[in-house]
Amino acid sequence: MLADPQSVTINAVANSLPAVARGTNSSNYAKDDGNVKLSIAHTYGKRTRRSVRLDYRKIAADPLISAQNIEYSMSAYLVIDVPKTGFTVVEAKYIVDALTGYLTASSGAKVTNVLGGES
Repeated sequence: MLADPQSVTINAVANSLPAVARGTNSSNYAKDDGNVKLSIAHTYGKRTRRSVRLDYRKIAADPLISAQNIEYSMSAYLVIDVPKTGFTVVEAKYIVDALTGYLTASSGAKVTNVLGGES
């Protein structure tokens, strides 16, 4: 079980996320205002699937009615899918490190490319 609380930094602002729910194979963490949520879950079947998901919510101006604010939300997540046998934790970590390193190299240039619609 991960420590309580978890911390997620968004745009240089650290967000403390205390646990709000814990299950046998999952935990959910959330900021006190509910605008930032972190979910971690594990499912076991023919393959083992591990997921980490970050949800973010904000209130901002409605582009059609500038005097009115509306809620916007987005999420980003990573799913790690491995067979029951054949990969050690260390080997799987190498693959995850390779992907996250690829995305975050050069100050996140590849993430910026992907968010801009490049493939």
